[in-house]
Amino acid sequence: MKNTVTIALNETKISALKMYLSMKNSSLDEEITRYTEQLYGKIVPQNVRDFIDMTAKQHSTEKMKSSAAKPTDTP
Repeated sequence: MKNTVTIALNETKISALKMYLSMKNSSLDEEITRYTEQLYGKIVPQNVRDFIDMTAKQHSTEKMKSSAAKPTDTP
């Protein structure tokens, strides 16, 4: 599940960021996502990141198993 974060920044600064990022074939969303991932890696301890990764993998495996176990309508 993804969350939305709101930040306050001057409209002129945002326009300038978007303009110069587009010149570098990037976007504000891509850059903020990249910086957020870097911050996550820097601040959250490795053992906690590992646990979160394991939990996410377990949930995706459970979803795949439950969707494969659903009966079909074919006789």
